[in-house]
Amino acid sequence: MEALSQRWISTFLDAQAAEQGAARNTQLAYARDLRDFADWAARNGAAFDQLSRAEIEAYLVECEAQGLATSTRARRLAAIRQLYRFAYAEGWRSDDPASRITGPGKSKKLPATLTHAEVDALLEAARLTGRSEAERARNTCLMELLYATGMRVTELVSLPVAAVRGDPTMLLVRGKGNKERMVPLSQPARRALGDWLAHWDLAASDQRAKRLPEPRHLFPSKRRDGHLSRVSFFLLLRDIATRAGLDPTRISPHVLRHAFATHLLAGGADLRAIQTLLGHADVSTTEIYTHVLEERLKSLVLEHHPLAKS
Repeated sequence: MEALSQRWISTFLDAQAAEQGAARNTQLAYARDLRDFADWAARNGAAFDQLSRAEIEAYLVECEAQGLATSTRARRLAAIRQLYRFAYAEGWRSDDPASRITGPGKSKKLPATLTHAEVDALLEAARLTGRSEAERARNTCLMELLYATGMRVTELVSLPVAAVRGDPTMLLVRGKGNKERMVPLSQPARRALGDWLAHWDLAASDQRAKRLPEPRHLFPSKRRDGHLSRVSFFLLLRDIATRAGLDPTRISPHVLRHAFATHLLAGGADLRAIQTLLGHADVSTTEIYTHVLEERLKSLVLEHHPLAKS
């Protein structure tokens, strides 16, 4: 990668983190996409300050030829647009060659979700998964909180323990872009939280007795960032799904988030309220759940209506 392109990427990412409060995962995705773009430019004897709209479009055509998914290509174009918007604002370019490029758009694939019975099976299996009583309490708390709040997995595993003290009925969640939102806790989630905190406090007391600092996170680990990783929770969820008798390849933290939203909507919740609970910046992102319900209603008619059967 050419030095100038590398400097553009580094400065842009620093600005995203400082000014926009971009989450670490977003920064990593931008970095990967822009480095791939910079490598392509270098192979073609160009740098970011020289590329034209036609050349950027040629890069996107090559991405499509490589068989990259529509969502991946849309994300790469979004990163390139952000970079050139920043470069224009900083005076690095006198024009913005990416501003009018039309992207492939995100796939309208409906989100996978779960039935109430499947969620119940997962919650019951979590109570039985773990080598000790403390692990089982932690796993139950993870699952109850995830389904009760619809949190993103990163928001869940990185929860500070200070946020859940005092048997709260509402939980303050810090989401994408460092934006905060309040989500209500169900009674089962509060009970699971109380059970896990009792074990957490015992472990923290042992830490203090050894003159070690107590954890800051609700779900601590020995990792550098101090909390359970997304990958560890994903693997744990696979184990819970297997114990519940469900296909583990169908189950992920995001599927439970979808189940939370879909079940709320089916129960009559307002779309704007669901948008707020999920932390979606745009209601159009939340609207996809209405399509999930439409598909279910269609299947109900086709399966049970006498005219449809005939």
